[in-house]
Parts: sequence; structure tokens; C-alpha cells
Amino acid sequence: MTIAAIRHVAVIDIGKTNAKVALVDLERLAEIDTRRTPNAVLSDGPYPHFDVDRLWNFILDSLGALNRAHKLDAISVTTHGVAAALLDGGGNLALPVLDYEHNGPEQMAADYDAARPPFAETGTPRLPVGLNLGAQLFWQARAFPEAFARVARIAMYPQFWTYRLSGVLANEVTSLGCHTDLWNFRAGDFSTLVDKEGWRELMAPLRRAGDRLGPVLPDVAAATGLDAATPVYCGIHDSNASLLPYLMDRPKPFAVASTGTWVISMAVGGAAVGLDPTRDTLVNVNAFGDPVPSARFMGGREFATLVGEGSKEPSPDAIRAVLQTTVLLTPSVQQGSGPFAKRKSVWIGGEPTGDARHVAASFYLAMMTATSLELIGAEGPTIVEGPFAANRPFADMLAAATTRPVIAAGTSATGTSIGAALLAAGDGATSRTVGSDGAATAPPRGAEWAAYAKRWRAAI
Repeated sequence: MTIAAIRHVAVIDIGKTNAKVALVDLERLAEIDTRRTPNAVLSDGPYPHFDVDRLWNFILDSLGALNRAHKLDAISVTTHGVAAALLDGGGNLALPVLDYEHNGPEQMAADYDAARPPFAETGTPRLPVGLNLGAQLFWQARAFPEAFARVARIAMYPQFWTYRLSGVLANEVTSLGCHTDLWNFRAGDFSTLVDKEGWRELMAPLRRAGDRLGPVLPDVAAATGLDAATPVYCGIHDSNASLLPYLMDRPKPFAVASTGTWVISMAVGGAAVGLDPTRDTLVNVNAFGDPVPSARFMGGREFATLVGEGSKEPSPDAIRAVLQTTVLLTPSVQQGSGPFAKRKSVWIGGEPTGDARHVAASFYLAMMTATSLELIGAEGPTIVEGPFAANRPFADMLAAATTRPVIAAGTSATGTSIGAALLAAGDGATSRTVGSDGAATAPPRGAEWAAYAKRWRAAI
């Protein structure tokens, strides 16, 4: 794979729970160094909001450390969705960056429901709290009219950070098109809501995810030791960053399950199905502007609730023991989103502990993912990106439930960083199948795997 002169790309990867700056070696397509920090939410000010000042200091410190160790050639950015920066005429925040789990937008839910576009236009399901970005902006404009009147530009969250780095304002379709109500995926343009609310003139200019916005600002170069000519690329929504490498050269059909706080399933070249917005299916927009049938649930949050962080891989004996019992978990551990948003989880056959709990939780998440994939018409192999790629019981049960191969993606801790780094590679990135070194899991031969999946489906 030839990547011209760019090899070491620093990827600023801000997830809902944690943030990191990863150094990606494009020749090896791997993360070779990483700095991490929790993504804190502050409770001061007008509403809960992300601590962007602390994140900015973390980003500068991390870029400096990585540059001293490896000499950075470029910077790219990927972040979670459903967040926007409302900037005043001086380029500063007119209002804090709202935490999408805050329930403030619910105060105007009825008015927003009357104003929002139909699902057929935007592919956006109606979601609770601030999970529709349009609902956030609608509420902020009315709850804080004086501050909102100072808004001169609206930038999606990845482009807020590229603006801080390069001084160039931009927007990009993957963040505009992820259940925001702001993007008409059929027309490839802003939705009717944007025009009705007068937001179009506030939106930063549209650029492609792989556009080179410019070099780092002089004060960024001074603070980090970066070469003043280091380029900054426009950036991308995190789930679409996971998808991007496979769009480049993997034959259709296939699906990608991007795992983290959220499990986002995306079908490429699958069966034509009617999406059901009541089950958290939606239309994402990929880096090339094309619609992608998708479904989501808060799987990483659920796994942390059930098992905790840093749990070890369960033994084969524990896996067999759960398969041979009636123990299973029904949805949903995290209510309010996902294919069973209004159901409350129940343990059937007793609530396990230790390794058995890890196995049963992994099986639950696999069945939830299999349900999501079915709802979006997924066909072909399923590539699992992110933390769940290392969870073998999850992969085996997902293969059993879908009766299709599951590929645990490559060597990188998260595919989001690799995908975001490839934005800096240009057309040279298409000469190899990314993630082809991942372990493939065929549907298990043992009948007990299929029987467990059948029992789970019957239980719900």
C-alpha cells in the first residue's frame, strides 16, 4: 500500500465515554501509540455539557508527545455524533456543547414533533432526550434566545475540533446525516427543518471528509512542536469512520458492527427492507454521501452495566455451561433506544455471576446485534469493529444467530481511528483490503448454539 509522503497520522477520536489521540501508521494500518482520557460532562452552566477546554488541553499535550516520539505527518478527527458547536462571530462558543443525554429538549418535544421532517425525508427516527441534533438546536434556540441570537456558525462536532486546529470552518455529511433530522439523504442537501428554522445560513460550508482544510494554526504548532505545515483533514463521524475502510475495497454485500458505547450496525449491499423507525433503525450517510441502512443500541453501556470494565475472557467450560442451561437475558438493559426500546430486561433461568455472567451478557449483546442486522437487511459477512471484536463468545453467538461468518477486525483497538487516518491517505488507501488479517468465525457446528439463539428469540 503506497501512501505518498504521509505515514504517521494523529487521529483525535472523541467517543461519548472516552477520548483518545491515536497515532496510526498508514503503512501498517495499525495504531502504534495512544493517549487516552475520560470524556467528562460538566454540570455547571445552562445545561450539562462536554468539557471542551479540558479536551483541548489533552489534545495539545497528546499531539506534542506523539510528535516528539514519531514526527506526525497529518491530523484527522473522528467523534461521536449528535453534537454541534454553536459559534459566535469571533469563533468562540455562543453556548456550551450540549450532552445529548440531557433531557432539556424533551421540554419542547410536542412542538418539535410538529416541526420535524418525516422519516422518509431524513431517515431519522424520533429519539429521546437530545439524541436528535435537530431537537437540541430547536430547544437551544427557544430556551436561550439571547445566546442563540449570537450564533454565527454551526459546526458538527468533528469539525469543531478541525476548526480549533486549522482555523478553517467546515461541515461534513456523515455527522449531518446521523439521526439529526438535519439532512435529506435523498436530495443530498439540508432538510426542510433547516430552512424552516433559518439555520441554513448558519451552517458552516460543506466539505468532504477527506478534504485537506489547511495547516495547523501557528499557536497550535507552537504549543505542540508540530511542523507548521502539518495538514488537518476535515474529519468524520465515528461509525462512518469504522465503515470507510471496507467501502473502499470489500465486495458487497457485507455489514459492519461498530462497537463502543453504542453498537451501530450498517448494511452495505444487503436486501431491500422497509426500515422501522420505532425500532431505532435509521439511514446513515457515508463518507461518499451515500445512504446506509443502519440500526443502533447502547451495547457498550449495557455490557459495562452488566459486567464492568476490564473483565477477562471467560473459559470454554463457562461458555458450554451457559449454552446447556436456560440462563438468558432479555432486552433492554438500557432503555430508550435500540430495537426493544420500551422493554425492561429480565434474567430467565436465574441471574448468573462470574464467568457465566460474562458469557450470558455477551450472548445477549450478540442477539441484540443479530436483531439489528436483520432489521436492516444485512447480508454477507459481518465485520465487528471496536472492543467487541475481541469478545469470542459474542462473535460465536452472532455467527450462530445470523448463520453468516463474523470477522473480528484486524489488530487495531478501534476501527474508527484507522478509518479516520485513511482520510489523509487519499486514493492510495484503496489498494488493500483493510482488516483482512482479522479472525473469521463461521457459524458454530454445535446444535446448542442455534438452540440458544432460538430460545432467546422465543423469550422476546
